[in-house]
Amino acid sequence: MTLEQQFGYDFIDGSLLKLALTHRSVSADDSSRKDNERLEFLGDAVLQLAITAYLYDTFPELHEGNLAKIRAGLVSRPVLADVARSIGLAEHIELTPAEDRTGGREKDSIMADALEAVIGAVFLDSGLGSASDLVLRLWGGRIDERAQRPGLKDYKTRLQEVLAKDGRYPDYQSDGSGPDHERTFVATVEVDGLVLGTGSGKSKKEAEQGAAEQALATLIEDSR
Repeated sequence: MTLEQQFGYDFIDGSLLKLALTHRSVSADDSSRKDNERLEFLGDAVLQLAITAYLYDTFPELHEGNLAKIRAGLVSRPVLADVARSIGLAEHIELTPAEDRTGGREKDSIMADALEAVIGAVFLDSGLGSASDLVLRLWGGRIDERAQRPGLKDYKTRLQEVLAKDGRYPDYQSDGSGPDHERTFVATVEVDGLVLGTGSGKSKKEAEQGAAEQALATLIEDSR
């Protein structure tokens, strides 16, 4: 199955998809090449609008504050990365060999950015309607599931409460790298010695929230 079949959209201009899947490491290595950063910028706006419009139309009883919280969760990096992995996006992203060797295809940031770029590419290829349809199709039941529970607490608190029912507790490990002004943190959360989630962000708190969100998703999947 091709990538286009995976996400249910056939490009009119295939070069847009190629560009959407070109990581910035490629353009940094070869100045004649373009990368997906501009498409990512565009796709982020389209994603926000598509989800906002759906929430506004579908859940008239929700107040602005809850709508904003639900949308923020749905467009978070861990969710974007999870959606990207669900359609096998990682294997199609063009990276430099060096970026690939250092685990670029495993990074939430690269997965999330590429998915946003694909959404931007669809918007340019055939307009907002097609791009919105793609978003709603890929996000599936995630939107409705979150909208039904708008008052949920932060992911770390939720994970702790879920585990406490069985007398278990999460153990977080985090590490920062990079210069002080561009520091990036990566966190893992273990339960009973097993890593259930990983996350990354510009702060330790953001990284641990991402790890907790992924761990919750893992527990839900395992319980099915």
